[in-house]
Amino acid sequence: MTKNVRVRFAPSPTGPLHIGGVRTALFNYLFAKKHNGTFILRIEDTDQTRYVEGAEQYIIDALNWCGLEFDEGPQIPSFEGMTKESYRQSERKHLYKAYAEELIASGNAYYAFDTAETLDFHRKDHEAKGKTFIYNWHNRLKLSNSLSLSAEEVRAKLDTGDDYVIRFKCRDVACNVSTLHLKDIIRGDIKIDTNILDDKVLFKSDGMPTYHLANIVDDHLMKISHVIRGEEWLPSLALHYQLYQAFGWETPEFAHLPLILKPTGKGKLSKRDGDKLGFPVFPLEWTDPKTGAVSRGYKEDGYFPEAMVNFLAFLGWNPGTEQEIFSLDELIEAFDLKKVHKAGARFDPDKTKWFNHHYMQKQDNDVLAELYKPIVDEKLNIIASETKQSQSNNEITTSQAPRHDIDINYISMVIGLIKERATFVSDFWELSHFFFTAPTSYDEKAAKKALKEGTSELMTQLKSIILHIDDFTVEALQKDIKGWITENEIGFGKVMMPLRLALVGALQGPDVFDIMFMIGKAETVKRIEYAVLSL
Repeated sequence: MTKNVRVRFAPSPTGPLHIGGVRTALFNYLFAKKHNGTFILRIEDTDQTRYVEGAEQYIIDALNWCGLEFDEGPQIPSFEGMTKESYRQSERKHLYKAYAEELIASGNAYYAFDTAETLDFHRKDHEAKGKTFIYNWHNRLKLSNSLSLSAEEVRAKLDTGDDYVIRFKCRDVACNVSTLHLKDIIRGDIKIDTNILDDKVLFKSDGMPTYHLANIVDDHLMKISHVIRGEEWLPSLALHYQLYQAFGWETPEFAHLPLILKPTGKGKLSKRDGDKLGFPVFPLEWTDPKTGAVSRGYKEDGYFPEAMVNFLAFLGWNPGTEQEIFSLDELIEAFDLKKVHKAGARFDPDKTKWFNHHYMQKQDNDVLAELYKPIVDEKLNIIASETKQSQSNNEITTSQAPRHDIDINYISMVIGLIKERATFVSDFWELSHFFFTAPTSYDEKAAKKALKEGTSELMTQLKSIILHIDDFTVEALQKDIKGWITENEIGFGKVMMPLRLALVGALQGPDVFDIMFMIGKAETVKRIEYAVLSL
């Protein structure tokens, strides 16, 4: 690729960033980095009526969490003297009117003074006749605009401050061209019938441009080489292409990404789908500033950013190999817009968990321990409070009290034993609570399976064996306990199942000898003694 690659992600700050938007940002980022290009964040806030406080910062925070750091954008101006305001459209409105007037001067746009009531009348009139009202060459001269009015009438309306808009003059039959032939990197050749295109509004009398004008002007001024955006913008492609032609500017290459579909495969994924099926559709948690309603985020739900980036990459793109796990650098190396699919990509909540489980196994245990420790502390404080109350009522012995000597290294070692069965850090407590506090009850089905005639006697003998093991390591425990079982011709299940039950409260968890080593000799003995008395 010979020309400098400059791409932009241009969200509107009208609320939280949907994962569809994150996917668009990701594909722009990957394409830019693949070609040693520039990834730009531009805030398109021309629609001030829908502006939501805090949404812009949310967008920036979400991209940073995903590791998609932009090269230019708010707070990072670095292109031809641009300021940080240059990446926010509301701060550039002084530019757009001049470009709109340039189009009027060249005959590619015109002033329109039609009231909302007039346009509504024409729409209803057309509907009554079984037609669709389109503001274009069919009826321009029947409406109130600078094409149907005299120059004096137009000037009078502008001078008296009449409300107006500036509309783009789409191609018409006079051009002798009824079909536009456009190219899209993903979708190939596209044909569009110009006779059904309407004259879109480019500029309003309140001084603000519409998305279409601001978008084209900014892309030109920022020298955007490739416009990579969602499929929902495909209907605007003809207008944007014609705007480039009208200005006499070089047209960037376009690539329209497929929709992210509901888990059923039918329809675009929405927030309601996530609420209904129990998964987030936003990267970070979002609190609506007006209603206070909280929407779940992938970060707060326990997903790793690497997992989110990995599963988003596969929503509409495939490397053409069997490989599914990619680091960000590997995605950059493998990414190709020509391998992006045209068809919508079905969102699979279970697959997102699969990715997170994989990245869980790759995480450093010390890092996970820092995330897990607050959960451990909270759980132990609750248990300690409950234990204190129970002890005052003579309902519990001190052997059931939670441990208080927990440090980060111990937690890290625990995680190393249980994380292969975890998908989220929030899963850890269910998998490891017995490392921190003794069971106060026992699974009924497990007890029926583990407890046989003579179990108490065997557990008492086992306690004696354990007390005489000086080198309390996993290897020594295995050697001495297994040796005692074999020497006395005892079935392993008759010892190991009730031992596990005593230590865990259920027939689950990692290797029994690992558990014993971790909780130590004194705690192991206490749990066996309590189980003998309780079961």
